[in-house]
Amino acid sequence: MYTEDDYIQLSSIQHFIFCKRQCALIHVAGLWDENVFTAKGKLLHERADSGEDERRGDTLIVRSLNIYSKRLGLSGKADVVEFTEKGEAVSPYPVEYKVGQPKSNISDLAQVCAQSLCLEEMMKTPVRTAAIFYGRPRKRLVVEIDDALRSETERVIDEVHILIRDRTIPSAKYEKKCDTCSLNEVCMPRISDNRLKAYVREVFNTDEETC
Repeated sequence: MYTEDDYIQLSSIQHFIFCKRQCALIHVAGLWDENVFTAKGKLLHERADSGEDERRGDTLIVRSLNIYSKRLGLSGKADVVEFTEKGEAVSPYPVEYKVGQPKSNISDLAQVCAQSLCLEEMMKTPVRTAAIFYGRPRKRLVVEIDDALRSETERVIDEVHILIRDRTIPSAKYEKKCDTCSLNEVCMPRISDNRLKAYVREVFNTDEETC
């Protein structure tokens, strides 16, 4: 069981799977920057982040819902949760919004799985399925919250806790995906650690000379 001071953000799961260094720069060093991809994401999330709820038949649609898990030490917002009444029971169905298309890694799946785990704990009811709405091709992907995905998601959550607790910032290593990262200019993945340290020393020495 975690204290609230030790909670990690839901978004850190996707950041960690995409790039451990990106996760550390955001959640340890407190850095963030915008690019065309994050801007598109904001536009897609405008409706989900509005906080405006609505009812469609037996389903209540709640937007921008605060959720958490004491067991996993996790908190954040679910873009949309659809609560459907089934007799006296209410079944939650989280829907995560993404600007792009389905990814080759499990980052989006793990993020919506983590939301499902939070809702299960909060409502004490199982969540077997969830969905991800992709801006391309503008349709939902149904996600089965099975044992394998649950186990992998919890493993990632544990690793993120360790990364943030130890305040570890992994070394930069350039990959093709770096070109789409909003922190590319901050991270400088094409520069080796030794070159980066030399650059920082040079900047500080220059500052001292001009003071």
